[in-house]
Amino acid sequence: MRSSLLSHPTADATERLARRRASAKLGWLIHASVYGLVNTLLITLSLSSGRGWAVFPLLGWGLGLAVHGAVVFLATGGAGLYDRLVQAERERMARQPGASH
Repeated sequence: MRSSLLSHPTADATERLARRRASAKLGWLIHASVYGLVNTLLITLSLSSGRGWAVFPLLGWGLGLAVHGAVVFLATGGAGLYDRLVQAERERMARQPGASH
């Protein structure tokens, strides 16, 4: 039963997946916006004090933002890695003689 659900997704399942992916991308955009605004403030404070300490939160948080973006856009992109792997498994199973579906 499960394999038939995977090979023929319902409109509801497709809608849920689309909404989940859109939410993940929107979450990253919000994260990036907050990163930009907060770090602009930190850079301003850092420069006004004559010290360059703002580079540390900029780099640390930037690394987190980059990882978040990689997860969102590589895993949920149009045909993400997970989707390609699932499709490859479906095709491999369909080619096997006597495979139960």
